[in-house]
Amino acid sequence: MDKNPVIIALDYGDADAALALVKQLDPGLCRLKVGKQLFTAAGPRLVAQLVKLGYAVFLDLKFHDIPTTVALACRAAADLGVWMINVHALGGGAMLSVARAALGDAPDRPLLTAVTLLTSMGETEMREIGLQGTPEEAVLRLARLAQVNGLDGVVCSAQEAALLKAELGTSFRLVTPGIRPADSAPGDQHRTMTPGAARLAGADFLVIGRPITHAADPMRALLAIEQELLNNSAGEKL
Repeated sequence: MDKNPVIIALDYGDADAALALVKQLDPGLCRLKVGKQLFTAAGPRLVAQLVKLGYAVFLDLKFHDIPTTVALACRAAADLGVWMINVHALGGGAMLSVARAALGDAPDRPLLTAVTLLTSMGETEMREIGLQGTPEEAVLRLARLAQVNGLDGVVCSAQEAALLKAELGTSFRLVTPGIRPADSAPGDQHRTMTPGAARLAGADFLVIGRPITHAADPMRALLAIEQELLNNSAGEKL
């Protein structure tokens, strides 16, 4: 698994707030996620700034549209120099396939992952939109669809990580939102897990927002999480 697994979610409404946080961190210890709110407010210019500062950027826009539109969007995102892009697996196989093809096969191309189910969704929310079965069953179906169509991995709850690693192999990357240190409030996430437990379950990348971005000392909060991960890793090897 990756030795630099923490992705900090920059859930801000403007570039100044995001940059103020980023300048307190270290690109050698974390990656950054730019989502819909921040990208809509600050656009490609901010992404370019973050890349120039040395950060690996996950552009979390969850593209979900007709195949041609998604392919063009992925190509435009790749031109920004980002490290990872995502699409929505519910867009179907044809959309996933052309999105992957649009990125080509260069060694420095962005990773392409697919969102399975949002971590805010439980069985009640699934039934509202007509999805059958349990969240775990739906996630596995969508992850298999992503893998068959050549994607590098999926965005999923850490609670599904062990199942997906067992079914889809260790090279299929798992990006897990909803990560909360044990002393943090769950917020609007339903399927959460601590950083150490998520890594032990098989998560490759841990998306962490408020426990770091709302901390009085964000760098100290990040280092505490990194230490937890190191402790867990050492304990696993014993």
